[in-house]
Amino acid sequence: MTEATRLFAERGFDATSVEAVLDAAGVSRGSLYHHFKSKEALFEAVLDAAEVRIGEATLLAAVGAGDDPVDVLRAGALEWIRLAGDPVVQRIVLIDAPAVLGWERWREIEEDNALGNLRAAMQAVVDDGRLDAGLVDPFAHMLLAAVNELALLVARAEDTATAQRQAEVAVDELLTRLLPKRSGS
Repeated sequence: MTEATRLFAERGFDATSVEAVLDAAGVSRGSLYHHFKSKEALFEAVLDAAEVRIGEATLLAAVGAGDDPVDVLRAGALEWIRLAGDPVVQRIVLIDAPAVLGWERWREIEEDNALGNLRAAMQAVVDDGRLDAGLVDPFAHMLLAAVNELALLVARAEDTATAQRQAEVAVDELLTRLLPKRSGS
């Protein structure tokens, strides 16, 4: 799957043939099709692996952010924006996945991988007394949409570094205004 990931990231789904994956991986067609019923199934497995890596990285960043739940939320969101500059994430997760799998399937995968973590982060904000409990789900969806849209902006930018800096400032500003510091902090 490593070679398929590399090829999909470098060339994109459409320009990556099954033959190129077979040659790069040094496997037979039968072996590939034993594990994956189609090129799309291989792509989805590559996407799933990328999503796991993204989830681990954002969770690690969030855990290292301290005890303020908004800082934890911010760290995870900023890590996602940083990862949007990674060519694998850009091409596979943000550009090709919605086109190859369809927007609805891509959204399901994003929800499966990120929404639960956002809900948990929002619940911590509720537990900290900074958000009404009834807003956990709407805020989690809203933040997922916002950070995904910023990640798409980064992925499609001609100047990735500038787009990342702007997106990081936007995430920080959004969270600062949406969920202000604790009273007395």
